[in-house]
Amino acid sequence: MPDAGEQLDQLRQRIDALDTAILGLLNERASCALEVAEVKQAASGDVAPIFYRPEREAQVLRNIAAKNPGPLSDEKVMQVYRQIMSACLALEEPLKVAYLGPEGTFTQLATLKQFGHAVVGVPMITVDDVFREVAAENCHYGVVPVENSTEGVVSHTLDNFLSSSLRICGEVELRIHHHLMIAPGTDPAKITKIYAHQQTFGQCRRWLDGHYPRVPRITATSNAEAARHILEEENVAAIAGEIAAETYGLTILSKKIEDESDNTTRFIVVGREAVGPSGKDKTSIMVSTHNQPGALYKLLEPFHRHDVSLTSIETRPSRTGMWSYVFFIDFEGHAEDEIVAQVIGEIDSDALEVKMLGSYPRAITRS
Repeated sequence: MPDAGEQLDQLRQRIDALDTAILGLLNERASCALEVAEVKQAASGDVAPIFYRPEREAQVLRNIAAKNPGPLSDEKVMQVYRQIMSACLALEEPLKVAYLGPEGTFTQLATLKQFGHAVVGVPMITVDDVFREVAAENCHYGVVPVENSTEGVVSHTLDNFLSSSLRICGEVELRIHHHLMIAPGTDPAKITKIYAHQQTFGQCRRWLDGHYPRVPRITATSNAEAARHILEEENVAAIAGEIAAETYGLTILSKKIEDESDNTTRFIVVGREAVGPSGKDKTSIMVSTHNQPGALYKLLEPFHRHDVSLTSIETRPSRTGMWSYVFFIDFEGHAEDEIVAQVIGEIDSDALEVKMLGSYPRAITRS
């Protein structure tokens, strides 16, 4: 029997051989991606080709997960393939993606999860700025938060669709973990203020009441901004994600202080193009109805009759008149599906207006 040293040498040689084979296949895949870019460029003529296809990426990731024999988990395998696709896409065309900044926000993390690390991220101050940059074609896509499992909908994101022509091209679900952090040299016993985004305080309310009941809570425009700010003020702390601590060189005092262990935020990807069917899709619409009894029932009844599953419905004030409202509805299926098209047609015949916000692949995993 070979000793442990000989066994390790043999295994390392095998790993080296596998790495060489993987490297060759990776570059072969990259060469194929460049050929795809050439075909798209030739076929598009004078029109700029569309290199990023969310539906195709979703199909690739689902296919890889379905074929995965282990021992790596499906989630880990998809993370690896996301980076491979990101690097290959960057050879075709580096994507510029605006996100709600500054650096270190959960929205940046969602952007990296959706597009991979080869993307060129552009932090924006407000959700309005993200929509504006994409509409002006300064960025290919934008990523903004739309809903949290604990605190509910991000109304400002929905309100942008009242006047924007942008489409929803994808969604990302991100498990949110909040950490209490301080700047280097800060004495944990002398914390006089805690900074965080307003929604974060809501998500950590019970923990804060139990650990820092008398410390003032100061609202910041984002958790990343709160993290950045504590570098400038003594004896203060911030609540933010691990990416913010890494970005600004902060020390984490307490990890995972969110009240709900499954605290999740849903982000949407906004762009200018329609997305084709991927096989497991979601559709979002905005509907204006007549202000009359039974309006909501008439709106929802076709979904029930055709067995189309609703995933979300939100109401926002309309800008067209007092006490007038619009409904934002998410449901399973793609606009090109026969049943979905029939439901939308029935709604459109009775509503004042139906605005298609987009059909797009459903979020694949949470992490």
